[in-house]
Amino acid sequence: MKQTNPLLEIRSAVNSDIPAIQEIAQETWPVTYNRIITSRQIEYMLEARYNTDTLEEEMFLGHSYIVAELNGAAIGFACFKFKEERVYKLDKLYVNPKAQKVGAGLKLLQEVIKRVIDSGGKEILLQVNRKNKSVGFYQKMGFEIVREQDFHIGGGYYMNDYVMLLRLAN
Repeated sequence: MKQTNPLLEIRSAVNSDIPAIQEIAQETWPVTYNRIITSRQIEYMLEARYNTDTLEEEMFLGHSYIVAELNGAAIGFACFKFKEERVYKLDKLYVNPKAQKVGAGLKLLQEVIKRVIDSGGKEILLQVNRKNKSVGFYQKMGFEIVREQDFHIGGGYYMNDYVMLLRLAN
């Protein structure tokens, strides 16, 4: 298993982290999705999911954002939320491509799992594009594909995803 960098810290995000979250998303999405979806869909989704009002509202509504920092600089983030009784959804997990391979994605996911268990959660769901290479990462972490689903997201766009599930042993 990959060792994480000892200078890598995970902490809860606050509203003042929104610009860093937006910057990470702006850096990550084109690299992650440029061969999967169109540049127009990337722009549409970045605007819809990462504008300041949306992020502030999600934080206010209790979506849990956490940030990975390396030497004090934000390099990644994750967001998860309560879905239904004992089920949580991992909604976002991104690490800046310029800072990958230091274990930030692993450490972010481990922290999400810990916080969900601490909250009494039994399962974590996520959606991931069927062509996204992170499918393998999630499978290595114990997630299983439970179905394929296409989600209409507005603007004539769809997310062609796997729905994946991690059953927690708590």
